[in-house]
Amino acid sequence: MMPNEDRLTAMLTRLKLTAIRDGLDSLLDEAARGELTLRESLALLCEREIARKDSRRIEMAMGLARFPYARDLAGFDFTAQPSIDRGQRRDLASGRFVGNGETLMLLGPPGVGKTHLAVAIGREAINAGYTVLFVPAPTLVAQLAKAHGEGRLEERLLHFSKPRLLIVDELGYLPFEPDAAHLFFQLVSRRYERGSMLVTSNRAVGEWGGVFGDPVVATAILDRLLHHSHVITIRGDSYRLKEKRRSGLLRATAPEPITGSGKA
Repeated sequence: MMPNEDRLTAMLTRLKLTAIRDGLDSLLDEAARGELTLRESLALLCEREIARKDSRRIEMAMGLARFPYARDLAGFDFTAQPSIDRGQRRDLASGRFVGNGETLMLLGPPGVGKTHLAVAIGREAINAGYTVLFVPAPTLVAQLAKAHGEGRLEERLLHFSKPRLLIVDELGYLPFEPDAAHLFFQLVSRRYERGSMLVTSNRAVGEWGGVFGDPVVATAILDRLLHHSHVITIRGDSYRLKEKRRSGLLRATAPEPITGSGKA
């Protein structure tokens, strides 16, 4: 007959309670030192198991999300963006818009941190338990066009429809071909009121007709994206240009002369 210790290890393995199995002795010692009751000891074991499973889930989800780099909300300079108040910051971190299947649009000129903020929000969504996929807009369009040409469009649309949050970065930097605009419209329609989208763009929504090459298609896309949406406009100078100015690689723009008497 199998010894009790080996039986317990085998049962924990079968139940996939690997955190409890691997740290059983130290966990039992911790419970004994704390003079925990049986119920409290069981809660301790379950907490450690859940913590490991959450950690592994998050690690796997971060890899599947395909973020270009690691960024978090703590590293974003909100002081330079007074248009984003504390309430919005808490709301973005909570991932509530993802749970509601809403759209978040981050608009602003290049270099002001839109991608940083998108990645940080995506990571917070993963921590909250949602699946996320990050894809640059040109890559997304190229994949849809390729799949369409190979008769696999439905497969690609399904791929981009599965994540609870789809982040489409840098929409508007390159104009869409007319066929690509229709393909993007199909994706937006597929996700409409089913899955959340986060879109970053250097173009105001009024300019999207030129981006998509078809004002009618652009209107149809915006109609769906803006129906349940949060639009945040990020202003300011490019962070990259600021760094170059600090390092002396780029001469700072001379301030404009001040006119008037200067009296209040």
